[in-house]
Amino acid sequence: MRWESIIGENLRRARKARGLSQEKLAAEVDLDMRQLGRIERGESFPSVGSLIKLAEVLGMEPAELLRRDLRQARQ
Repeated sequence: MRWESIIGENLRRARKARGLSQEKLAAEVDLDMRQLGRIERGESFPSVGSLIKLAEVLGMEPAELLRRDLRQARQ
């Protein structure tokens, strides 16, 4: 699996688990909603700064967004 897809899947899963819409999350991290959508679909990498902001808003460590299987890591 490509890293873009891993980050995207982990980000989408964490966002939904916290009940946030893409619009709300994008606004909280000052990221364009279309860019957030591309990241979640695995079409784009977030910058390091965006990755850190996303993790902070989601209440997680940035490294968790890079885990190959976040579901297993959280159990």
